[in-house]
Order: sequence, then C-alpha cells, then structure tokens
Amino acid sequence: QLQASGGGLVQTGGSLGLSCAASGHIYDYYAIGWFRQAPGKEREAVSCISRSDDSTYYAESVKGRFTILRDNAKNTVYLQMNSLKPEDTAVYYCAADLSNWFCTGDVAHYWGQGTLVTVSS
Repeated sequence: QLQASGGGLVQTGGSLGLSCAASGHIYDYYAIGWFRQAPGKEREAVSCISRSDDSTYYAESVKGRFTILRDNAKNTVYLQMNSLKPEDTAVYYCAADLSNWFCTGDVAHYWGQGTLVTVSS
C-alpha cells in the first residue's frame, strides 16, 4: 500500500530525497506523512501533507530544511531533506491516515516499511 524508498548515507549539510509511493485509493483519500525513529528514541512525526488542500505540517526540528510535496501523476509523496544534520539519522517511515492531523500523534492507518537515513558528521 505504501512503498518508501530513497534512504542512504549523506554527509552533514547534504541533501537526500525520500519517496513514498501509494496505492491510488490511499493517495486520493488519505493524508500522507513521514515519521522517523532514531536508535534508542521514540518514533516522532517529521512532516505530513493533507489529502485535501495540500496543507502541510513540519516538526520544529526540520522546518526550513525539509519539504513535503505530492506528485499527483505518480501517486507519490516526496520528502526533500536539505541541510541534513547527524541528529536527522533515523529510520524514516511513510504513513497514511484519514485524519489530516495525524502528524500530531503517533497513530496511522497504514505504515510503509522503513528506509534508513544516515547523516555522517
């Protein structure tokens, strides 16, 4: 239902893009977002985009550095990550939920597999 890709190793200050390919039903009717979990830490919301008006949510720690957007032609949500920091190192998960506000919590109806992002110092 959700297929995440694009993780890898990057140096501090570098950029990386993540993709979340969704099935048509999910893409059309669900808000989609990205969460991450660093080693020894709880999972946290990173960014979400609504299903209706493309309104977005960003965690304070990534504002101004990350951009989330939809590609309607490809049923894909992208997370462009710039100015990466070592503290961005985590397994990133894409997720989807009927609620446009699911980024404020830790619950989602669908979860994709994780993709590892490692930022070296």
